[in-house]
Amino acid sequence: MPLPHDKPDARSSHLLVRAARGEKVERPPVWAMRQAGRWDPEFNKLRGNLSFFEFSENVDLSSKASLCPRRFGVDAIILFYDITTLPFAMGLPFALKPGIGPAPDRPIRTSADLARLDPMPAPERYQHIRDLLRVVKDHLQGDLPVIVFAGAPFTVATYCIGTGKDMNATRRFSAANPSVWHGLLDRIGTATTGFLNTLVSEGADVYQLFDSWAGGLTESEYNMWAQPYHRQIFETVASVPRILFVKECPHLPAMAQSGADVVSLGVRHDLAKAKATYPHLTFQGNVSEETLRRGTPEDVIQATRKCLEAGGGHRHIVNLSHGCDRTMPPVNFEAYVRAAKGDL
Repeated sequence: MPLPHDKPDARSSHLLVRAARGEKVERPPVWAMRQAGRWDPEFNKLRGNLSFFEFSENVDLSSKASLCPRRFGVDAIILFYDITTLPFAMGLPFALKPGIGPAPDRPIRTSADLARLDPMPAPERYQHIRDLLRVVKDHLQGDLPVIVFAGAPFTVATYCIGTGKDMNATRRFSAANPSVWHGLLDRIGTATTGFLNTLVSEGADVYQLFDSWAGGLTESEYNMWAQPYHRQIFETVASVPRILFVKECPHLPAMAQSGADVVSLGVRHDLAKAKATYPHLTFQGNVSEETLRRGTPEDVIQATRKCLEAGGGHRHIVNLSHGCDRTMPPVNFEAYVRAAKGDL
């Protein structure tokens, strides 16, 4: 069993883990969301013509994909899979549709649909993720920490009902089907704690909770549909550092009170101000993803240096405002990592 969160175990020597815990570090660690992805030619060679789910469920290929960014010098490896892995294990298959994203086979609409979702799926239902974690850790031999992740209940629920980032469609569904909506959030919350506890007990060093679309909620909606579930998950899975990501979230005080050890910031946030306001937290970010996508390597270097200055060298993990875009030039990712590590 993992040790309590405040008692360092063998995993606590990693630079990123120490930074997340608020310990003094020699430099801020660096990684990036979607660092294993379609922007990387080596990733695309591995994927070939396979569909997303064919690729991600092939442990040999997905482990190699997860490890691709290692050659750039990142300070952590995040496993390659999708947040819909968990609802799939709960009993709701998904397909990845071009231009749309993950789409459920049969969107949740009724109490009967909800009843078919298992809130405590057996770990064997997501065995390929467990195998992926084992293979990647075996390959790394302790050189880098491994990050696992889950979608937060709100964002996963929007995919389960087929609304995704369409906030108004989600609001209409919740108003018309309040018991189904809240029951769905509860079931996903229960399943998420089980999923993350399993992966942490099997060796994950850190986990990140993605609530990508919750930044579009009003404050009252956020405090009903997002923050309580963040708190529940972080309280229940607390033996390794916990990162919260909500894309460009306007509700920073609620994020800071979620129980996360690390709060990920977007470009709408002032990193230095956030650190001064919440000195007990570690912050992640917030180099502009757009700069890496559209800028020159020199633009990326300058943006990364500015981020490092704002981060102050302590309680800071260098990352992007959100995930790497498929059109990002690899040379810009290389410049980003090297600048973050002080090599440029």
